[in-house]
Amino acid sequence: MSGEIIKVDKVSKLYRLGEIGTGTLANDLKRTWANIRGKEDPFLKLGEENRRDVSGGNWVWALKDVSFSVNQGDVLGIIGKNGAGKSTLLKLMSRVTAPTQGTIKAKGRIASLLEVGTGFHPDLSGRDNIYLNGAILGMSKKEIRSKFDEIVAFAGVEKYVDTPVKRYSSGMYVRLAFAVVAHLEPEILIVDEVLAVGDMEFQKKCLGKMKDVSDREGRTVLFVSHNMAAIQSLCRKVIVLEKGGVGYDGDIKNGLDFYFSRKQLNTHYQANALNAVIKDIALVDTQGNAKEEFRFDESIGIKIAARMSKEHLTGKIGFALLDSLERKVFVSEIDISRFWSEAGSKVVFAQIPRGFLAPGKYHLNFAVHIPNIMIIDQVSDSIAFDIDETGSELFIYSGTDNGCVVVDCKWTENS
Repeated sequence: MSGEIIKVDKVSKLYRLGEIGTGTLANDLKRTWANIRGKEDPFLKLGEENRRDVSGGNWVWALKDVSFSVNQGDVLGIIGKNGAGKSTLLKLMSRVTAPTQGTIKAKGRIASLLEVGTGFHPDLSGRDNIYLNGAILGMSKKEIRSKFDEIVAFAGVEKYVDTPVKRYSSGMYVRLAFAVVAHLEPEILIVDEVLAVGDMEFQKKCLGKMKDVSDREGRTVLFVSHNMAAIQSLCRKVIVLEKGGVGYDGDIKNGLDFYFSRKQLNTHYQANALNAVIKDIALVDTQGNAKEEFRFDESIGIKIAARMSKEHLTGKIGFALLDSLERKVFVSEIDISRFWSEAGSKVVFAQIPRGFLAPGKYHLNFAVHIPNIMIIDQVSDSIAFDIDETGSELFIYSGTDNGCVVVDCKWTENS
């Protein structure tokens, strides 16, 4: 593997839903005999792609024929919708479980942070768990001791380092877990979505540390996240997983374009469930015509048809606007009682002003809720639109990220 530190070759992982085993002793023996002879499992033919929206047999392929390679010092982003196989792939690469088919070759020590507190013993103190995890990673006591103060300072748990970790909050847990795997110098660092547990300041520290161990120390990082802004800022390459297979493997810009192009989004939503509160959503122009592309100098109309019950009248209805990197641009909501004085169906209209959103791709999430109490209904990732460049004055910076909104600030000479 010249220049390669990780090589994944035609890896597949089959899971059986529910009961473990083939169901009979005779079939279990057939499977064992096939494995002894190095033959393919005779029962793998029952597998099917992992689709949660379709009922099928008892076997699913969580991964199917996945192949890629990672060079030393690369920061690889692994993205895909829920159920695409991301976590399964990381577990295989971390040797938590073995592939059903194919091989994974890696050079050097692998440190994984797959979920909060992976490898921690709840009854041991933070200090003891640092030494325990270091030993699991193959570090000597001397090596761990040399990094101990740096780990504790990074995690910000100096005051609680001798307290059993079962008394830590989830944020403290994940801070210490990340600090351990990042500072004990593994050649390969694997990080799943667990950083979402930490606060914003700690997430920035984690991203900075991962960038540092790659750029300065030449270590390899595999990073799974639904935060596309983090993926874009940290990763040089990206793999997009679809239904357990590799849909894209290449540079970050084209990878994100591929990922968003595969999302099933449109400009109209109609509820299937009879008891849905939000019945219909449509994007329209100023004349009421349905549209999916709007000019920069054109306002965007959002038409929402909803049916409210009496108990909903104390709640709010609104939407969140997100950009192509899943960054929340703004939230707009209004009291339901402003339009509904009694239970029934109505159509309400919201308008995003022209000249406000920078050219690019956006999508909307909708909700009816009683604040801090309950979500009554929500619609996510179903409505999307484009803003075309028609005089935003940002066209001269084409290809660069200049944010999501265009604000006409007032400039004056301060004499």
